[in-house]
Amino acid sequence: MTSPSAEATRQDSPIGPAPVPCGAEAMAGPARRPLRMAVGIASAGRPSILKETVDYLTALPDQAERLIVCVPVIDDAAGLADRLDVEVIVGSRGLTSQRNRIIHAAADTDILIFLDDDFIPAATFLPRMADVFAANPDVVIATGEVLADGILDGGLSMSKALKVLETAGEGAEQVTEVYNAYGCNMAVRLSPVVEHALAFDEKLPLYGWLEDVDFSRSIARYGRSVRVEGARGVHLGVRSGRQPGRRLGYSQVANPVYLLRKGTMSKGRAVAQIGRNILANTRGLLFNDRLIDRWGRLNGNLLALSDLLVGRVSPSRILEFGNPAPREMPSPSIATKRR
Repeated sequence: MTSPSAEATRQDSPIGPAPVPCGAEAMAGPARRPLRMAVGIASAGRPSILKETVDYLTALPDQAERLIVCVPVIDDAAGLADRLDVEVIVGSRGLTSQRNRIIHAAADTDILIFLDDDFIPAATFLPRMADVFAANPDVVIATGEVLADGILDGGLSMSKALKVLETAGEGAEQVTEVYNAYGCNMAVRLSPVVEHALAFDEKLPLYGWLEDVDFSRSIARYGRSVRVEGARGVHLGVRSGRQPGRRLGYSQVANPVYLLRKGTMSKGRAVAQIGRNILANTRGLLFNDRLIDRWGRLNGNLLALSDLLVGRVSPSRILEFGNPAPREMPSPSIATKRR
């Protein structure tokens, strides 16, 4: 993995994308040369988790050409800023904003793989993704197979994740169509992103609930969206610094409404998503779910519904709910985000 030492740590200043092949030229590229790949991680307030994941990634036998980390303050990348095998950039707080900074920084590569700071890919994850993009030039976004998600049961340790990966072993590679990629592991072909000036929607603030759906449906206009069985990983689901339940509860209603109005989510999917969220929070409250702040989420759900009735519902309303916690960019479980 290469990283220019003089530019290893950058402040939040405009970065112009480097020229890259677009359109037919980009699609023909894989036949002429190997794909250049980068891994991008947006993180905030969890330096120890981030470092553990970066240490794991940089020890893999097959690595991306670049590993780019974006944090809102340099202290969030403690222990990484002076390393030559990782590029650390500083950008405005918020998952969508930080991922956009990573896109700009990685614009001279072919494939950018977004990973959460607590997503642990199998050793074959990167080469399998590379093979799929090289063999299928019409694929513009892909997501892998999540073997375990710690969000569902209080979080997983790194040792547990490695055991899950070892036990699962190798799986047959199978590529299937999917409505959207999942943000915890999302591989993107950058040529259509640059050519069509695509970006994560920064009107989805903080943890950017459903930002993966919005981005997936935007880029899907230019190619296929797929799931790669056999490109495996484990989401630790570490709970330190997670967002208050009220914020996420509000986003569970407001963000689907916003995407519906924007045109990146159908009415049926938006209504179903909102209904499932409210039902899950109500059931969790009734059955005393102690792993999740169900009361806070349900309170946020009801507030968003009230705002919807009076015509003022907006994803940005969560910024009014007190001061942000150290980390406001969790990755909701794969189970809760299935459409």
